Amino acid sequence: MLDRRGSGSCGHDGLPTFDRLRYRRADASVFLFAFDVLELDGRDLRREPLEVRKATLASVLRKVRPGVQLNEHLEHEDGEVVFRHACKMGLEGIVSKRLGSRYRSGRSPDWLKMKNPDAPAVKREAEEEWGR
Repeated sequence: MLDRRGSGSCGHDGLPTFDRLRYRRADASVFLFAFDVLELDGRDLRREPLEVRKATLASVLRKVRPGVQLNEHLEHEDGEVVFRHACKMGLEGIVSKRLGSRYRSGRSPDWLKMKNPDAPAVKREAEEEWGR
């Protein structure tokens, strides 16, 4: 979702803006950050370790047209530091994945999703949940 010109799905600061993405679905200036690949050319990659899936995805994305970008894997020992920085940037949160993990549908102890409680999308999600 990064657009350094401040248009498309990012604000003028270059950070993703959920509402811009949400309401510009058919707009050519919106693009996707891909972070995993589960199947390729009929081959099931879910049993492959995360590192293999990410390398496969990077290889595929080098050949595709603009509009899809690789969400780089950030290796960091201290997820709390990364999360604090994501919150300071106003991002929705982070997803941490254990290196070597295989893909499993549903919740997994190998994935940790940490949401920024002050992010507009997280607040909106909570309000929608309370309204049910």
